[in-house]
Amino acid sequence: MTIRWLHAQLHELTPLQVHDLMKLRVDVFVVEQHCAYEEIDGRDPQALHILGFDPQGGLVACCRILDAAEDGFPHVGRVVVREDLRGQGLARMLMQQALEALLKRYGSHRSAIAAQAHLEGFYGSVGYVRVGPDYDWDGIPHVDMVLR
Repeated sequence: MTIRWLHAQLHELTPLQVHDLMKLRVDVFVVEQHCAYEEIDGRDPQALHILGFDPQGGLVACCRILDAAEDGFPHVGRVVVREDLRGQGLARMLMQQALEALLKRYGSHRSAIAAQAHLEGFYGSVGYVRVGPDYDWDGIPHVDMVLR
């Protein structure tokens, strides 16, 4: 599948792109995962958003990168691929886009991610390593990982 990638701040997105971004994240993180949490957390206006569009212009994958937190690492988060397109390598392509964006924006791939625990192997395959124990975040097991 050919994907068109867009790296942009929230204010650079069209209203439809913002709608589709929020809809995809809510569809997966709130509805599919049965997790009532604060999806719109006030951090999107400062984040760099990476969006992947299919040839028809539909949003199929996205994530965001937040500037360095207290731990000194920029954070990759809200990594999501549309449910019907999983298993086709889109998450790996999305993470490659995130790594490219980190390099361009910060000069290295150094970053952190709060990964859902069942995805530790996937994030490990792109270079992230566990830095702590599993913990519960809104009812879903997570693990902190870093790429140094």
